[in-house]
Amino acid sequence: MQGSANLNIMMKAARKAGRSLVKDFREVENLQVSMKGAGDFVSKADMEAERILKEELLGARPNYGWLGEESGETPGEDPTRRWIVDPLDGTTNFLHGLPHWAVSIALEHKGQIVSAVIFDAAKDEMFYAERGTGAWLNDSKRLRVSGRRRMVESVFATGIPFAAKRTLPATLKDLARVMPECAGVRRFGSAALDLAYVAAGRYEGYWERELHLWDIAAGYLIAKEAGALVEGIREDQDPLESGSILCANNDVFKGFAKLLRES
Repeated sequence: MQGSANLNIMMKAARKAGRSLVKDFREVENLQVSMKGAGDFVSKADMEAERILKEELLGARPNYGWLGEESGETPGEDPTRRWIVDPLDGTTNFLHGLPHWAVSIALEHKGQIVSAVIFDAAKDEMFYAERGTGAWLNDSKRLRVSGRRRMVESVFATGIPFAAKRTLPATLKDLARVMPECAGVRRFGSAALDLAYVAAGRYEGYWERELHLWDIAAGYLIAKEAGALVEGIREDQDPLESGSILCANNDVFKGFAKLLRES
């Protein structure tokens, strides 16, 4: 797909940050088995990726606002546009040498996500979308949600919070309801890629609570443009405001949502 100038800027920035992360990831694979561990190194890799993204995105559009996981929020001269960036979604995977993590970039205009890029640098998969033009993978593959219609045939993804998070009990209740009704639940550790995988038809659905805007902004648009229904876990929630997200193809959404909303 031939994208807009902004989308091309986003893809170029994601690739540049991705190259830096891949280089560091090779080193992490060695460091993660050491006594000291790789935590400090990964933190530096994360910060360097965000520095690259900020340099590329604000260098091209200096009047836009900025919201990044590491550097926080900076208002722009143009109050209607904002970059929303997670330089390394799946940090724990990265830290442990697991090749499942991504660079996530969204562009917000007047409160709506209008462009999105999720780059899985380890697998060289670039998921992207612009509002109203569909979702795509790499140069030419149009993304569409799965055509499976039955819960029993469906695979879902979620995030399982660590014990300190207050949503752990709710997630355990969710799992108790969903798992007996489906073909399986996956927990791969990257919200951005979970949403991209629903868009690509690799999962039928995904849900998670207590997320940040930078975790889901890009995936939200990519999933919607691929034909997914995306709502809050509660019907009255906006997922981008609440951080509570429920996403699935049209055919299983009703049954999937019913299980989670009863939980």
